[in-house]
Parts: sequence; C-alpha cells; structure tokens
Amino acid sequence: MGVEAGAQAARSRALVVLRMRSRALAVALLPAAVAVILLAGAATGRLVGPGWDAARWILTPVAVLVLLAAAGIALVVARARPAMSPTIPITEEAAPDLYRMVRDLAERLDVPTPSAIALTPDCDSWLEDRTHRAHGPPPAEEHDDIAGVGRHTHRRPPVAPVLVIGSPFLWWMRVGELRAVLAPVVAGTGPSAHPDIAAARRFVRGLDAAVAVASAPQRGPVSRGVLAGVGWVARLLLRSCRVHAAEMERGVAAAAAERAQAVDYGLRIVAQEQVGLAYAGWDRLLTRVALPAWRMGRWPSRLDAGVVAALTELSRRDRLAEGFASRLGERPACDLLEEPGAVDEAASLLAARLFHGGPPGPGPDWSPVGWSEYPEEVVDRKWRIDAARLHRVLDAMGVRPAPGSAAPNTGGPTLSRVLDHLADQAGDLTDQTGHLTDRADHLTDRTGETPFTARNPEPPPDDEEDLSGTTPRSATLAARLSAELSREEATATPSPSATAPFTAASSSTSSPAAPDPAAFWDDRTLPLFPLQPPRTARELLADHLTAMICCAAMDTAGATPGLDWLDGPTLLHNGERTADLAPKVLSLIEDGDSTPLRAWLAELGIRPEKPVRLV
Repeated sequence: MGVEAGAQAARSRALVVLRMRSRALAVALLPAAVAVILLAGAATGRLVGPGWDAARWILTPVAVLVLLAAAGIALVVARARPAMSPTIPITEEAAPDLYRMVRDLAERLDVPTPSAIALTPDCDSWLEDRTHRAHGPPPAEEHDDIAGVGRHTHRRPPVAPVLVIGSPFLWWMRVGELRAVLAPVVAGTGPSAHPDIAAARRFVRGLDAAVAVASAPQRGPVSRGVLAGVGWVARLLLRSCRVHAAEMERGVAAAAAERAQAVDYGLRIVAQEQVGLAYAGWDRLLTRVALPAWRMGRWPSRLDAGVVAALTELSRRDRLAEGFASRLGERPACDLLEEPGAVDEAASLLAARLFHGGPPGPGPDWSPVGWSEYPEEVVDRKWRIDAARLHRVLDAMGVRPAPGSAAPNTGGPTLSRVLDHLADQAGDLTDQTGHLTDRADHLTDRTGETPFTARNPEPPPDDEEDLSGTTPRSATLAARLSAELSREEATATPSPSATAPFTAASSSTSSPAAPDPAAFWDDRTLPLFPLQPPRTARELLADHLTAMICCAAMDTAGATPGLDWLDGPTLLHNGERTADLAPKVLSLIEDGDSTPLRAWLAELGIRPEKPVRLV
C-alpha cells in the first residue's frame, strides 16, 4: 500500500474494525475462560466450597452454550454468500486489447492488476471482491480412494478484485477517455491488497451476508428462531463498525484518486463530462425507448449501440452538446472487444432483466428486436394494442356513436367514437358518473375473474386525486382503463423470471460474453431497479387516446410509426415527426374540448370517422 494519506486513514479504520471483531471473539470466549479457571481451581484444591461448586455448575454449561452459539454464528458468517452484482464476464480471449490496456494502466499506477473484467448495464465502474469460496470455481474432482490423502491444506493465494465497467462507457467513450475514467478505479486495487483492509472488508461482507441469510423467508420455526439470533448478533456488529467501515472505504477512494492524478489528469476532466452525458442518454434510452418494448415482451438487442445514436441526436439538437459529436471520429472503446455485438446483446438482455424483471433468456413471449424492426414490431403493435383495449372498455360501457356524429354506424372502431364520448356534452354526465364509477370499481370483482389485487405489477394510485382535474367522462374512462389493464396483468401467465434459472441467451451461449452463471440473485426481487413509477389513470388514458389517434393517422392519412432516440415512439407524417399533439389530447381529457384536436386532425388529413385496424 502506498504512502497516500487516504491509504493510511483507511488502514487505521480497518484496524478499528478488526479490533471490534477481536472484542466480539473475546466476549464469546470470556465465559469459557472463567469456567476453565474454576475447574482448574477445583483440580488444584484452591477454589473449593459450596459457593465455588455452585459457580462451576452454573458457569460451565453457560460457557459451553456460548461457545456453541459463537461457533454457529462464525460458521454462518464464514459460509454465507456475499452479495455479488449481476454482470457479464469478459474473458481475456474475448477482449485482449481491453485487458492489455487495464494491465498497462495498473503498471503505470504501480498497483496490482484486476483479476478479471466484467461489464454491467449501467453507467458506473467499480472494483468487486469475488474471493469468497462461494464465488470461486468448484474444486477439481478427485479420483483417489480417500480424497485429500497426502495433501496439505493451505489458503488460496490472495486474488485481486474484479474490475466492473459500465457497458455504455465502452460504446460512447473513446479509448483514451475510458482509460482516464478507469484510472482511479484501477488504482483502488492498491489499498484493497493490504491484508488489514482486505480482512476488514471480508468481515463486514460476511456480517452483511449473514443478515441476508437470517432474513430469508420460507424456513421452519426452529430455523427461524436460530437464525433470528444470528441476525441479531450480526446486525449489532454491523452497527458497531458501520461508521468505521464507511470511513475506511472513503480513505480507499481518496487514496485511489490521489494516486490516479498522475495518469491522464487533463483528459480525465474532459472524460467526466462524458460520464454525465452517457448517464443521461442511457436513462433516456431505457425509459423512453426500451421500456415500451419490454412491456410488450420484446427486448432491444443493441442498447449500447442505441446510446451512441441517442447522444448523437442530442448533440444535433442541443447546442451545449455540439462538440461531443466530433469525438465520434476517434476510436471507440468497444473496438477493444473481439465481438462487440455479442457483448451488447448479452448486456441488453441483462438490462431487461434488472430494470424490468424479464425472463432470463429469449422465448416465444420474450424475443429480441433490432432497431430497424422497432417501429413496426414495437411502435405499431403497441399503438394498436392500446387502441383495441380502449375500444373494449368502451364496448363494456355501452358507448355508441353520438346521434349527430359524422361517423358511419358501421360498428367498426373509429376515432370519432372516442372523441364524441369524451367531448364535454351537457346532459346525462352527472347522472352517469356515479353509476359508471361503481361499475369500474367492481370490474375485477365479477364472478370467474381474478381481482387485480392478487397480482398488481402496476398498482393504481389515488385515482380520485389524479383525476380531479378531468371531466366526468374522462375520469370514468380512465378508471375503467386502469382496472382493465390491471385485470389483464393479473390473468396473464406468470413471468418465467420467478422460476427459471439464469441462463445465457441462445445467441451467446458459447460466447465469452454470456451472462455470469455465478451471478445468482433472488428472482423474487426483480426488477432490482424499476425505471418508472406506475402510470396514473390519467396517463393511461392519455396514452391510449394518443395510440388511437396514431392508428387513425396511419390508416387514413398514410402516416408511419417511427423511433425517436430521445423521446421513444413517434408518429411520422410525410417523413417528418408530428408535434403539438400532447396539449390537444390533454385539452380533451381535462376540459372535454375536442376542437383543437379536430383542427389538428383536419390539418394532417386524418379522417376520424374511418374505421381503423386493431390487433
């Protein structure tokens, strides 16, 4: 370990954590030490008498119980599997140039080289210790009559941590920028190699893993009782050393940053701007582009490449980002991979699993989609599915075309039917609101249907507050749509993510970029990082109404579905993106005024009275 001030501070904090471990051990051994003294006193004839005999009879069983409890707690702490981030392992054969760059960087920093490299579908990079025996490969098979005969047991040599790199960095950053960003991360292997810091980290991770084991459900009453005591002791120790462990990590980070200042310092300042830009583009791509596809059972297979397209589009629109596009002529960091396409596909599948809770591999209801297929396979299908759901709800409500409507009474799904219903017409609205709201509240409680509270991936928010600024008919229709969507999700087939093991994608099963088979996590907690809160009833109505308008535009005015890298699904008319639709939709929902929307439709040549094609 170097002489940096942060490294010395980290070592001093590590020693405090280790002293707490020693004190805990001393407390566990104290009853046994006193019992040994009492027994030795009886054997030598010095501690005799009724009082000493009573103390021996009481303290000896207590010491044995304390020793057994301490041994059990130590066994759980030692054998519990520490948490490990789900990543895509990258072997040296799959990225020799990347390994060479990291190795050269470690030599320049005079620190140990990371033991391996892995990718994560996130805009972050860190070092992760995977030296626990539960994370290592299984021991070699022995064929002797007695395994281990003639062989001395020994500790495994210390292994450097794994370098985890955010996959969007590889596609957006240039090689020099990636090296500058990774410099302080790789420099952290120096303090991590110190025995005191490594031992303190193992102790803290073991306590954290023991708490997780004690909190695991589906155990018998006896096991629950025993593990409750283990969890209590582990939490007590964690609270005692929490502040010192946090200060130790801050010291390690400070030491790594200080050591990395000598490597590409000027370039690192520029590269940090790219980190923030990549994070913004990645978040926008996931929430606006990937999420609609995931909800339909499709996962974009080139998310990292999509980040480049999204940020390039941002540089075209935003004057503040004009200089970023000029970097694209330099060598991208993804060129350090032998098969960037396979790595991108594996990272895209893992992103869908982490952020949406999708199945672990492709299947009939979970298939990849390319960016060229996205408008037809995702955008068009999404709009027609939403439009079909909107008309199903209107059918259930008994809505028919208005008597004075220009729409022909053909019984087909038309946009005019929706516009006429939502327009603020005086008459029976007030009388019908209570009746329709009651029907919406009891939609999923009918005989033979599963209540939406049984499985509710998108729990409805407080609809009364959300719909307070809408017309009565909009509020009723929004409530019915929310209930219908909840019913569909409740009766849908359970996702394979809750039962299927984690396996690689079929296209990359034999690829070095296959998902890490050792990266096990609890499938019941998926998605680990939900992207957006559940949509409100007002948002659902706006989305369905927009989808119906887009379907009418495609079927009657020759519009086409499109993909906007920053805003997601979009409608193209004469090859250009349509604009100003959202305010007109909200005007109809909130005020019941369809005049602005009808004027917009007439301007584009969209005929709302014509039937549209639904799924």
